[in-house]
Amino acid sequence: MWGNYARCGYRRLIYTNTLSILPEVNGMFERALGTETRIVRVLLTASDATARERLVRRELGSELEQELQGSARKARFLDQHAPADTVRVTTDARTVTDIANEVVTATGWTAV
Repeated sequence: MWGNYARCGYRRLIYTNTLSILPEVNGMFERALGTETRIVRVLLTASDATARERLVRRELGSELEQELQGSARKARFLDQHAPADTVRVTTDARTVTDIANEVVTATGWTAV
């Protein structure tokens, strides 16, 4: 799929996946888009209270507790293992547009 993306001439991609900020994922992007690919890691963060509030609205019944535990575990893991150059964007009490603007600014695309 990504080979087609590159062959069509696209040179910018925002890929979202919880673990995609980890360095061991670089090879996947380089194989798909070429070894000259510049990767900007952006980690969207939220306080535990905000994450809980969002999960309570989204999850139903018995899944909630499992999702809360998984979310907390992943947040701690990413906090400890994110590379030093990872841009962290706090999402608490912010609009989607505001968050998106910060992500795009982090890529440097606004300067192009």
